[in-house]
Amino acid sequence: MQTITTIGLDIAKSVFQVHGVDAGGQVIVRRQLKLRYVLTFFQRLSPCLVGIEACGSAHHWSRELQALGHTVRDAAGLYEAVR
Repeated sequence: MQTITTIGLDIAKSVFQVHGVDAGGQVIVRRQLKLRYVLTFFQRLSPCLVGIEACGSAHHWSRELQALGHTVRDAAGLYEAVR
């Protein structure tokens, strides 16, 4: 299995969207996760870089994912990359 190195995490109220790629940029995982499965999903991964949108609950999720060994970055500049 290929190792996920970077994940984009779109936070919502009950269903999160996960997009994970390997070091070469190849998509490894693209799926929806119900809220109750988010931490279980990240517990099973090797530590990686996670980009989270800037929103009210981002700080909470950042702390939770960092406690699992992941590096978390604010993806507020994401809209710049799309432009």
